[in-house]
This record gives sequence, C-alpha cells and structure tokens, in this order.
Amino acid sequence: MLKKMRGWRLITLTGVAVAISIFLWGISYRVSAVPIKAYENLRIFTDVLSIVQDNYAEEVDPKNLIYGAIKGMLQGLDPHSSFMTSDEYKEMQVETKGSFGGIGIEIGIRDGVLTVIAPIEDTPAFKAGIKAGDKIVKIGDRHTKDMSINDAVKLMRGAKGTKVTIWIMREGLKEPQEFTLARDIIAIKSVKYRILEEGYGYVRIAQFQEKTVDDLENALNKLRDGELKGLVLDLRNNPGGLLQQAVAVTDEFLDSGLIVYTKGRSPGQDMKFEAKSEGTHPPYMIIVLVNGGSASASEIVAGALQDHKRAVILGTQTFGKGSVQTVIPLNDGSAVRLTTSKYYTPSGRSIQAKGIEPDIVVEDGIKAHMKEKDLERHLEAEGAQPEKEKKIKIEEKTVKEKEEPEEDIQLKRALDYLKSWYIFRGTVKKGA
Repeated sequence: MLKKMRGWRLITLTGVAVAISIFLWGISYRVSAVPIKAYENLRIFTDVLSIVQDNYAEEVDPKNLIYGAIKGMLQGLDPHSSFMTSDEYKEMQVETKGSFGGIGIEIGIRDGVLTVIAPIEDTPAFKAGIKAGDKIVKIGDRHTKDMSINDAVKLMRGAKGTKVTIWIMREGLKEPQEFTLARDIIAIKSVKYRILEEGYGYVRIAQFQEKTVDDLENALNKLRDGELKGLVLDLRNNPGGLLQQAVAVTDEFLDSGLIVYTKGRSPGQDMKFEAKSEGTHPPYMIIVLVNGGSASASEIVAGALQDHKRAVILGTQTFGKGSVQTVIPLNDGSAVRLTTSKYYTPSGRSIQAKGIEPDIVVEDGIKAHMKEKDLERHLEAEGAQPEKEKKIKIEEKTVKEKEEPEEDIQLKRALDYLKSWYIFRGTVKKGA
C-alpha cells in the first residue's frame, strides 16, 4: 500500500539546466528593508545604470540591464543560485513533469568550461555517444566560453525533429568533435525494473519526478508477485529531483525514524521528514548502487537507508550536493532560485562537497564523474566527520575511456552479495 504524504506544503523542483535537485518551499516571503549600508552601493548601481542608458552606443532596454545585473549577482554566490526569466521558470516547471524537447544531457560548469555531467538514457545525446566529462566548446555558431548554463540549455532545447550541432572536446581528441543531433521529446522514464534471478529484483530510479513513488510502488508490487529475497536499487547517475519524492521513496523501506532534515539561517528553513509505519515493505535485503552521478535527492535516499542500516551502499562516492535551493516567484513571472539551507542525513551528516561513501567500494572502470567540489563557487564542506567503520574495497580492472565494460560489474557484485547473504545465513542455521 502506498504511504500517504499528509500535511506537506512544500513542492521541490529539479533545476532546468544542471538537473540537480532544487527545492521550492511552500512558505511566504516578505521583502525586508534594505540596510542603510546597502543603499550606498545601490547608489553606485543606479549611477552605472543611468550612465549606460545615457551614453551606451545603442539604446538598451532597462529591463535587460536589470535582469543582467540580477543574474550576475546570483551567479556570483554559488553554482546553484540563479535568476530565471518567466520563460525559464515555466520551462523548469514543465521539466519537473519529466518531458521536454532537447537532446538529453545534464550539464554543469567545470574549470570555467561547459561540461557534460551525464547523458540521459535513450536520448539523442546518449545514442550519439556523448559521455560524462565531455566539454562542450561550441553550440551552433556560438562558443561556450563564459556562457551560462541557462543560456546553453536554451540553445540546446527545441522542438522535436529540429537539429542542433555541438562541438565536444574530450581526452584523447586533438580537436573538437562535431555532433549534429536531432532534438526529440526527452521523456525521462523515472522507474525501470526487472527480475535479475528468481527471488532477486532490480529497480532503477533515473530521476525523482512527480509520480516516482507511484511508479516504484507498482514496480515493487510486480516484483513481489513471487517471493522477493533481495532488491538492487540503482541510483547511479540519478541527478536528483523532487525532495518529497525522495522522502516518499525512502519511506517505502523504513517504518519509523528520521529520513532527512534541513538547516538554514532562518528558522523557517529548518524542516524534518520522518518515516511512517503505514505501507512499509517487508525487510528483504537491499543493496543501493551509487556513483559520482548520484546527486542531491538520490543522496538523501542512500544516506537515510545507510544510516538506518536498512541497505548496503555499493559503488563509488556520490556527487556531494547537500544544499537546498528555494525557488521564489517574482511579480513579473520570473523567479529567483536561491541556496537557503543544507540538508543532513539522519545521523547528522552533511554531504556538501563530500558525498555519500559506499559501504562497499566497487569501481566501474569509467572515467571519474564531475563532483560538487569541482563546481566553481561551491559551498565548502563542513568539518570532518568522525571516521566511520572501515569500508570494503573491491579493485576492478580499469577500462579505458573509449571502451565500454563488457558487463555491469557493480550490478553483478550487488547480486552476488545478496545471494551470499542467504547462503551464509543458511550455513549458520545448519551449524547451530
């Protein structure tokens, strides 16, 4: 039975460009009085605005000047704070439903260069062979140097069937490689599932969208048509999404206790989310797969299940995005996306610029993902946490970037561990 989410007033949204979770709180905001010291700097701003309007070589729309100033102000804070025009804000709301026109990549800024975080499965970019870590040096006839993420997204988005050309630079290439891609409707299927072997199921959550927990419930019910001994929950390359969906997914596997909490400068930004006993699934064994592309909402799920000892985390260290962005609509239809707090796992861990450390480290042989700590102006990690129990590390054969692994080593290891647990449990019982 699907757990009910009662009394929740917040809606959380995935960012338009980076596709890492952005949180929209259902609380009211008032515009505070501007401190006297700020007025001195505002006078400089108005003076420059007047100089530009009166003396610039061509006439400039004052709205464009104001918008540009706001964008610069927010972009100077951290990688996830930004200003959205009304069109960009509407597109962000549409994207949360899991469907938009584009080529299917998640992007960020690394070392000042527009970089692919991950291609989205079964999209034009994925099929063309674009990889995590690729640097986008040109889109159409525009070079991407100093280009904002929102501007890059705007250039790559478009109607189904229209084409866009991007130039990619990657390690091993002497010059950028040209990719001409036909845009498609990027309908991100949130949940996929299958039986691995009798009694062992596999569920992949690609992104946390409006109906993710409904889709997960449907998948788990079908997997449980037979006896389900163990489950592999795959959160690799999951960039995040809706906070309440991440909480609801975690709640499927916990019958009580804290799932996640947030702390900010204002008491109104401090919130706690706890599990309920209603609808909890049986305590079958769970292994959660993560990697450097697992970010934000997916880190909430992995961290909570790890802290509650409900699942074993296997893979490589996650992205490390532990900040909360509040989306505040403005009067003209635009919106401000502002980092307002950090979230913490049940044990009090902040994963900002650190990530979730797997219980069992299994390398996948693929070139390292870009992490939160690689993004310009990221919030620094909090103080060092007490050293945890020693991790198990499995060394796997390194695979060259241009080659694809013959098999999914991490998934294979996860299934082996699930099966081994039942084998050892049976052996202990026989020897008792």
